[in-house]
Amino acid sequence: MTLYPAIDLKDGKAVRLTKGLMESAKIYSNEPYELVKKFEAMGAKWVHLVDLNGAFAGEPKNLEQIIKIRQNCNVKLELGGGIRDEATIQRMLEIGIDRVILGSIAVKDPQFVKDMAAKYPIAVGIDAIDGYVAVEGWGEVSSMKATDLAREFADAGVEAIICTDVGRDGTLSGVNVDFTLDIARASGVATIASGGVKDASDIETLMATKEIEGVIIGKAYYEGTLDLAQMFKQLN
Repeated sequence: MTLYPAIDLKDGKAVRLTKGLMESAKIYSNEPYELVKKFEAMGAKWVHLVDLNGAFAGEPKNLEQIIKIRQNCNVKLELGGGIRDEATIQRMLEIGIDRVILGSIAVKDPQFVKDMAAKYPIAVGIDAIDGYVAVEGWGEVSSMKATDLAREFADAGVEAIICTDVGRDGTLSGVNVDFTLDIARASGVATIASGGVKDASDIETLMATKEIEGVIIGKAYYEGTLDLAQMFKQLN
């Protein structure tokens, strides 16, 4: 089980949202790279970055902070938010991002994602509200079921699928294990759970399934309901 501590970037700061609402943003650090260094010291191998401004704008907006993180830290970085064309993917890889997350574009143009996965390290972000795919920074809900989208990438060569239950994101209400398993089984791709993680019991439940590759840790760390350093000790 890989733990992915998460940093959401908004206006250059590290924040967390509740249920994807931008107006709910709570600032946790004015220097996000310092948080990444903390995660690295704890034993993190990966850090999950989301450019929130970018997700709404359709192009990266927190590049200065992203570059600063890369220059100051040695962990692997995956990045999502507003990455919707090949030139942007190439640019992110050039600045040192290890894996690029494609979300909204995966719904609108799945063939593009498959083409990119054949050339670059790509993860697909599937964000769902009541089982249906949410796009454009969760501002819209499509008519496509999340499991159908996952099935689309079964043999596409993507490195991972990151599935988020938006209704639980940032709520500390517990991870949606069944939803995550449905995505994993539909796709056959390494699946990373996201949204609602509260404490160590969530991680233990996910580990017990033996079908889920990783989990994204956000508010549980920031609000102190999960001792992340201790969790890394147990897993490493």
